[in-house]
Amino acid sequence: MKKIHTFLILLFLTGIMQAQNRPQPKPGPSPVVNIKKPQTFVLANGMKVLVVENHKLPRVSFNLTLNNAPFTEGNKKGVDELTSSLIGNGTKKTTKEAFNEEIDFYGASINFSSTGAYASSLSKYSGRVLELLAEGALQPNFTQTEFDKEKAKLIEGLKADEKSVPAIANRVVDVLAFGKNHPSGEYLSEETVKNVTLADVQANYATYFVPENAYLVIIGDIKFKETKAAVEKLFGGWKKQVAPKNTYPNPENVPQLQIDFVDVPNAVQSEISLVNTVNLKMSDPDFFPAVIANQILGGDFNSYLNMNLREQHAWTYGASSSIGAGKYVTKFKASSAVRNTVTDSAVVQFIKEIKRIRTEQVPQEVLRNVKAGYIGRFVMQVEKPQTVARYALNIETENLPADFYEKYIQTINNVTAEDIYRVANKYFLLDNMRIVIAGKGSDVISGLEKLQIPIFYFDKYGNPVEKPVTKKEAPAGITAKTVFENYLKAIGGEKAVSAVKTLAMTGTTTVPQAPGPLTFTSKLDSKGKMMVSLAMGTMNLMKQVVNEKGAYIEQQGQRKNLEGADLADMKASAAPFEELQLQKRTDLKVEGIEPINGSDAYVIKDGKTTYYYDVKSGLKTAKGKVREQDGKSSSQITNFNDYREVKGVKVPFNLVQNVGFELDIKMSEIKINEGVSEKDFL
Repeated sequence: MKKIHTFLILLFLTGIMQAQNRPQPKPGPSPVVNIKKPQTFVLANGMKVLVVENHKLPRVSFNLTLNNAPFTEGNKKGVDELTSSLIGNGTKKTTKEAFNEEIDFYGASINFSSTGAYASSLSKYSGRVLELLAEGALQPNFTQTEFDKEKAKLIEGLKADEKSVPAIANRVVDVLAFGKNHPSGEYLSEETVKNVTLADVQANYATYFVPENAYLVIIGDIKFKETKAAVEKLFGGWKKQVAPKNTYPNPENVPQLQIDFVDVPNAVQSEISLVNTVNLKMSDPDFFPAVIANQILGGDFNSYLNMNLREQHAWTYGASSSIGAGKYVTKFKASSAVRNTVTDSAVVQFIKEIKRIRTEQVPQEVLRNVKAGYIGRFVMQVEKPQTVARYALNIETENLPADFYEKYIQTINNVTAEDIYRVANKYFLLDNMRIVIAGKGSDVISGLEKLQIPIFYFDKYGNPVEKPVTKKEAPAGITAKTVFENYLKAIGGEKAVSAVKTLAMTGTTTVPQAPGPLTFTSKLDSKGKMMVSLAMGTMNLMKQVVNEKGAYIEQQGQRKNLEGADLADMKASAAPFEELQLQKRTDLKVEGIEPINGSDAYVIKDGKTTYYYDVKSGLKTAKGKVREQDGKSSSQITNFNDYREVKGVKVPFNLVQNVGFELDIKMSEIKINEGVSEKDFL
């Protein structure tokens, strides 16, 4: 089975990423903002209501937030997420279908979760929309049918994440930073979700969906007196109840800088995260200096980290940092995904830039530009009703002064270079920081060891393990020829495979920033012809074709004919089953055995291409390719999963390709010796 050719996919993605990361123009002088104060009242059950009249537009938004303390779920982690999924799927009065139809009729939007609800509509429908919000939030109908459906979806999503390097990295970062028994360190697993019952969801709702810490923020074209009466009628019967208040020990940072490594054999990029926990409240004097320091380090496109790793070295699409703030302990995190071959070098540069902001005073021009940009974004956001609602809520829940946002711009402008130096040393704890890396151990461990930073090893769930054995010798008698032959035998036998003259595949996938799913189509002819395309609806985003005349790539109407190495590479991919030819080669050999996708695989290299065949099943599990572009090399790997039989030949119905993120293609139909014609290759 061939791998998806990556060249046109990378062209498409590069356009997306460049648009996403394009520097913004510098904002002008700081304007004066006027944030209207809410009128407030409290119901007898404890729910606090904040109303802001704004008659500029005939619209209203309702934001219900339950400001409960975080809690752990133990061996039933997933209860709260399933509760979120089920709220809004019908009520005790109205079916799911009827409820959604009425919302659509009003042209309104509404959503629910275990921590509240949100709705917006034209003001002339606001009374009825508020009724529906109250009904959906206070009278959910948790049915076994909907529960089973949402549970199955959640488990399916978790299975998809098992081989996702970013998902593994994010999970381990939080497990190590906070601990598995902390609300921020707990993680979902298939096992914990399977433990959850419908009764658990009902109990979770009854325990935590209570009015004690509830805030309803209403903003828009309404009258306070009429709104107050409506809210009292709809929410006054919500039974007064107190949510549990659990406390947890604050996690401790490590005593020294260390590398925490997770071996993910199928990774073609290393996910690098430098992390330490922080206890920063919005009400702290350090809040604004810390926010601006983070912008300088990694929050802006022009930040130290992004200019270094992306612009100077071209190792990544982007490098960034973030710092949390709130009532509970959070984390500082600097992160990026880089090519395997530069993992150790990228770690050095991360450390360099964090040291830089901790030891060198930030230049005044840099500080001035970052503050201006931050203020500009604040001014743009403050015009949005949701932003005003969040600000009003923050003042209530974060114990902020009433004029916090009126003084926002002034407070930011007052941040000095000395403040940046001070908070960088207080919150970017380089001497007590974990460098969490999820990557391919066989490619990167040797380089990391040369950095002379202590290395500890963990599995993909954050459990300590021994240093991984990344490569083993193949047993005597195992040759490239026997591996290829075993593969052909495993998928149906050489005779059946040789009878495949054409292969047609249709599936779907998604890419970041795209508004919807994409249709993937691949057609192959044993005569050396190929067509692969990605389309959104009827619009063809990109297409690649190999025919007897040559090969070309077409992207949104722009065509490029391929030449040289690109042409040769494309032609080599134009075969339904390349192993039929590879088995005849005498120059290939088995390089050894490496773990990949959870099992050992024989490794065979052919120039810049690497093939992986499962030791036990004989099936091809992955194919890697090193590509040179603009003098720099990059690696892509395609994983082959879910083999099913079609006309006596097993083919993978799931292809997962790492092209800077996981491109997960699920086939809906595969045809052998049908569905392909000459016009497909024009």
